[in-house]
Amino acid sequence: MAVNVETLDKLERKLTLTLPVEAIRTEVEARLRKLARSVKMDGFRPGKVPMSVVAQRYGYSVQYEVVNDKVGQAFAQAASEASLRVAGQPTITEKDSAPEGQMAFDAVFEVLPEVKIADLSDAEIEKVSAEVSDEAIERTVDILRKQRRSFATRAQGSSAADSDRVTVDFSGTIDGEAFEGGKAEDFQFVVGEGQMLKEFEDAVCGMKVGESKTFPLRFPADYGGKDVAGKTADFMVTLKKLEASHLPEVNEAFAKTLGVKEATVEGLRADIRKNLEREMKLRLQARNKRAVMDALLNKAELDLPKATVQAELGRMIDAARADLRARGMKDADKAPIPEDVFRPEAERRVRLGLVLSELVRANALQATPEQLRAQVEELAASYEKPGEVVRYYYADNNRLREVEAMVLENNVAEFVLGKARVTEKTLGFDELMNTQQQ
Repeated sequence: MAVNVETLDKLERKLTLTLPVEAIRTEVEARLRKLARSVKMDGFRPGKVPMSVVAQRYGYSVQYEVVNDKVGQAFAQAASEASLRVAGQPTITEKDSAPEGQMAFDAVFEVLPEVKIADLSDAEIEKVSAEVSDEAIERTVDILRKQRRSFATRAQGSSAADSDRVTVDFSGTIDGEAFEGGKAEDFQFVVGEGQMLKEFEDAVCGMKVGESKTFPLRFPADYGGKDVAGKTADFMVTLKKLEASHLPEVNEAFAKTLGVKEATVEGLRADIRKNLEREMKLRLQARNKRAVMDALLNKAELDLPKATVQAELGRMIDAARADLRARGMKDADKAPIPEDVFRPEAERRVRLGLVLSELVRANALQATPEQLRAQVEELAASYEKPGEVVRYYYADNNRLREVEAMVLENNVAEFVLGKARVTEKTLGFDELMNTQQQ
């Protein structure tokens, strides 16, 4: 097999492959003979179909398979011999001319880039830390109480106030015309919890059962309903039912309803602290890891393989369509999703993946079995039956590879933090948890 490698662009290469026609013909005949032993055709007993008939029916498809296989093998061998690190799949086309007794093909493909990482000792990284506050624990207790509250009808003549559950009929018009979503009967919401626009809640506050009221309401310019966004509607609302909320006492019985192992008030708060610390740790890891990766990318120089970026774009678009299907969107597979929306993130992911691979290879940062086990057990710790979750991960290599990727990122983060100029910063618990994760 003769091989010729050309450089077409920074990362684009072309291999010219030649294959003996006789070798292809021999393989086609061998496959047809094997096929003839089991193929079924009308008018012939199994295994008794003449070779000429089998060749007429299946010859083209078998030859196509053989050529594909042979070219694939030849490409893999040629790339290996030339020490080429191929990115993505090659585009292979048959040449019009070839030496006598040969078939010739051009394989155009990209190679993985050389990754240059500058000195990390002058990289500046802000590493944040935080602690779970007592206030955060008390707020969580309040949330749990609200989730288990009860409601009782308020005394006749009472006025609606914050924390009351109201049942109302309402109807709205814009310029005298009804609009979609502007009318409802026996609609319930809790006053003061932001379920309705503030103007609506303000109008209901102070009303008594049986009372009706009309009021104007201006929809925000960024309101989800585009037809009414920025417009002013006239509403009429009638209060039909008024219920006061009752929060459960924080005691052993309450702790027991939450499934806390140590069903005491102290046990409940300890359990909440443990869960908040686990969530806080994940947030800290994500934020600090992002800071490390940003610093690392700023120190890296490389060209991006177009094929790898395109493959990542395809995965992201497939994930977006799957999300649309999960949300109940019809014909999600046909929804127009422009690639440009995802391209910056796809390029970042590819660039980061190549940089991480180089750093892991050059500094022996591969995940150890002990690290892998520890990460799996940490992921399983928040579940009711951790042992089953551990077995779930170890039963599937794809799941383990996902965990391994997490460990590799952690290893890289620790390595870079050990080299860089790190500034420590302490955040309040609320500040950390309210920061939108990128």
